[in-house]
Amino acid sequence: MTRILKSIEEFEGEVSESLVIVDGHDLPPARHDGGSPEIGRSRRRIDATQRVTGRARYTQDLYLAGMLHARILRSPHARARVRRIDTKRAEALPGVRGVLHRFNTPKTPFRGDDVIFREEVRFVGEEVCAVAADDEDTAREALALIEVDYERLPHVVDLEEALGDVAPQLESDGNVSESGSHKRGDTKRALKEADVAVDVTYRTSTQLHNALETHGAVALYDGEMLTVWESTQHVFGVRTGLKNALKLPYSRIRVICDYMGGGFGAKNGVGKYTIVASLFAMRFGKAVRCVLTRDEENLAAGNRSATLQQLRLGAKGGRITAIEHTSWSNSGQGKWIANPTGPTNTLYEVANVNTRSYKVVTNAGSLSAFRAPGYVEGAFALESAIDELAEAAGVDPLTLRRRHAGAGKDPITGNRYSDKHLLECYRIGAKEIGWDRRRAGGTRGSAPHRRRGIGMASQIWGGGGGPPAYATVHVDPDGSVVLTAGTQDIGTGTRTVLAQICADELGVELDDVRVQIGDSAGPFGPMSAGSMTLASVGPAVRLAAHDAREQLLGAAAGVLETPKAELRLEAGAIVSKGARTPLGEVLGKVDNNTVIGKGIRFPNADDLAQKTFSAQFAEVEVDVRTGEIFVERIVAALDVGRIVNPLTAASQVEGGVIQGIGFALSEERIVDRALGRVMSGNLEGYKVPTVKDVPTIVVKFVDRPDRRANNLGAKGLGEPPIIPTAAAIANAVANATGARVRHSPLTRARVLEALALAGIRD
Repeated sequence: MTRILKSIEEFEGEVSESLVIVDGHDLPPARHDGGSPEIGRSRRRIDATQRVTGRARYTQDLYLAGMLHARILRSPHARARVRRIDTKRAEALPGVRGVLHRFNTPKTPFRGDDVIFREEVRFVGEEVCAVAADDEDTAREALALIEVDYERLPHVVDLEEALGDVAPQLESDGNVSESGSHKRGDTKRALKEADVAVDVTYRTSTQLHNALETHGAVALYDGEMLTVWESTQHVFGVRTGLKNALKLPYSRIRVICDYMGGGFGAKNGVGKYTIVASLFAMRFGKAVRCVLTRDEENLAAGNRSATLQQLRLGAKGGRITAIEHTSWSNSGQGKWIANPTGPTNTLYEVANVNTRSYKVVTNAGSLSAFRAPGYVEGAFALESAIDELAEAAGVDPLTLRRRHAGAGKDPITGNRYSDKHLLECYRIGAKEIGWDRRRAGGTRGSAPHRRRGIGMASQIWGGGGGPPAYATVHVDPDGSVVLTAGTQDIGTGTRTVLAQICADELGVELDDVRVQIGDSAGPFGPMSAGSMTLASVGPAVRLAAHDAREQLLGAAAGVLETPKAELRLEAGAIVSKGARTPLGEVLGKVDNNTVIGKGIRFPNADDLAQKTFSAQFAEVEVDVRTGEIFVERIVAALDVGRIVNPLTAASQVEGGVIQGIGFALSEERIVDRALGRVMSGNLEGYKVPTVKDVPTIVVKFVDRPDRRANNLGAKGLGEPPIIPTAAAIANAVANATGARVRHSPLTRARVLEALALAGIRD
């Protein structure tokens, strides 16, 4: 029976309520306590061969016959009014097919604006016009021939400068606005009554995504259907953006993402490059390719906001009694804010908490979601401050956290956690790192001028997923299986784990399952973001496989003339009283029939909070002469529900930790304040971790199914690994040296400055 149910979902720290259409009933939680053919088994990626041989086709690999190439002219000014554009010389260049700009482009709604080329450009790199030509070189040459008359306007790009006297010149209503707050208890009184208190300020720098595959799209229009190949984390989000911009119905838009080279949150929806390629494709009836260069990527494709965070913490009797946390985030020209106070609001059981977060508009590239947006920045500040409070109170930092980590309810909603094993993460991680070896003031390192220290930090995040998500399982007469789901594999191994879930529930071999994803022509699925993919799509796949299995057993009962209750499907064969009949042999009796199983993601309970938890422990050495930090070992202990594939799950954790090391030690956008231009726009000037920077990473999972979360018992893993890394490293550095660095990344210069302020010499 079809009915409407309410569902509660959390996406990147924000809780929302939705209505969901459901039919039938969900499955009970999966139980594999006695072993399972696939769930919990380490499997190499089913598309590994395609990836390593180069047969996997990424968007940037796509070149179609007669394809045109689009390039975008970008503003050289941080803020200016576009008064006139002269494209005559560019259009006269042989091979140029056309130019789009604000004076000749129809209204194309895009993220709150009604045009993609604005009269006022607001940051260096914002789109001014676009050229389509027969080849890339001609398109690039044409850009240099376009003349633009700019009226330059006052600008500000730096967060703290924007909070000063320059800010009022930007907008009549100011450029600072409150974006969130939370209050419980009485922090003023608790701080006044505290035995000890700390009052500290932390800063985090802007981090750039730098996925290996830059943003890009190829569009083809045949007069009826617009087909777009895009490197995206949400094929359906791109489809919706194109529908709104181009006024085409869904039925005439198809978005495909077969493989993609990373996104980290920056590719969650349609881009201006997508619309540009589509407009040209619809004008000329040819395929059009528009792919960003690395420099463009770091100018205009988004970033993790720089933050300024002030915290006051109080303790009494060896417990945290109060936390006040105020943050300001440089959102550039972004429409929203990634709230750094999220961890402070939810991670620990503290009676008195008061937080406020502010969005600061500047003339810098817009923020976009970046792997646990806000929580990485907020955890760096909160977890560092908790260590400072522990030192002031004379309490072991891990002991202090344990005293506040056992609460069974979400402090915001008051709902019970569906499951929580943070204390177990502490136990596992502390044992693995050797926490009992930790000494206040650190220990001698591998050389006289090196000091060794151990630090740790905690994590909270969502990851419960939710509807809508759909899947189908087709079983063909030869016993082969096609799983179709509305998601995309952004490099995390989604194809593999969905195939495992299907094979496990259906009762076939993994090699017999072919997975079709990354195509908006299939059933709907959510974006691959917010650690929601597996927890959203996985339960739908299991339900579809179950539906198909029940149909197959019913058909087999008729063919074999055996009661259905006496049959089971196992390893691709129908098993009855010890006899095994291959599935293909059974289905061959009813040739040309296809069994189609359908599955949906049922709603989340409205009285439960679905969260993920983890703890990371870091061991470092610090050269007190040079300020260089050597991360020797990271231990990550995670509580994310059932682990479907330990191999690919560990790979995700390792990737998140490495990215967290970059945030902690080296990744920092450098902007010329006078010009507003990004000076570290390539991978030579912007330092991401390489293999030489990767320490020993030990991954441990609690691996207990969250049976209240969904029928699979699994929660999301994408973001949890990056959240506590920088704080764990910063705390280890402070333990090693006795000097606290309160600005990430912890560059050599900042370490040396902290050592000097602390009066520490080699």
